[in-house]
Amino acid sequence: MSKQIGLWIDHRQATIVIVTGPRESIIEILSDAEKQPRRAGDSPLKGPYDAFQVPADASRQRTLTAELNTYYDDVIEQIQDADSILIVGPGAAKHELHKRLEDKRLGAKVVGVETVDNLTEPQLVAKVRHHFAP
Repeated sequence: MSKQIGLWIDHRQATIVIVTGPRESIIEILSDAEKQPRRAGDSPLKGPYDAFQVPADASRQRTLTAELNTYYDDVIEQIQDADSILIVGPGAAKHELHKRLEDKRLGAKVVGVETVDNLTEPQLVAKVRHHFAP
């Protein structure tokens, strides 16, 4: 029996719908990626702002990239045994994941990458079932 997967992804979370015949299961993966850096030390209300308390832009970008790569690897671990994969989402994360799948030689399994806004779980399940309907 074929295993078809549809997933909605952004930089904060991924919702994976696994369809095998008449059954489906849903997995949610949350990202630890943080775009807004936190200052080390005191609250801005307790003392003067010191620029050195916020990491440099290059350092923040490296940290964000590493966190996103870990997140994408967690998603890939859940979907790598699929026969076909549909990726949907509102922003750049869907394209970043698709590129990462291609780098891991799983790009041939991707049957579509679509831009969609936020979907509820039932809407995502319906979209995946409709896409893979015979």
